Amino acid sequence: MVIEGVQPWVILSVSSILFFIGLLGLMIRKNIIILLMCIELLLNAVNMAFIAFSKINTDIGGEISVFFVIVVAAAESAVGLGLVIAMFRTLRSVNTDDLKTLKE
Repeated sequence: MVIEGVQPWVILSVSSILFFIGLLGLMIRKNIIILLMCIELLLNAVNMAFIAFSKINTDIGGEISVFFVIVVAAAESAVGLGLVIAMFRTLRSVNTDDLKTLKE
């Protein structure tokens, strides 16, 4: 939800900062749970950008896109956490370096 009185460029600036924090966490971290949280941060940053552009263009398309992104994010979280639980039961670790042993 866009707060009235806030300029769209402020929202886009915060959105880009959140996006790059999520991208940096995705590239640096090794823990799969942290990686899933970084992906969620990326998706939320994109949602903020959709809302800001929707406010700029006075179009409802951005809000509709946000709805679908939230649905995809919920499905991604459910599947991702299921895979993390299965990996932890097998390897007793959630480190991405241990995923290489599953290929053998």
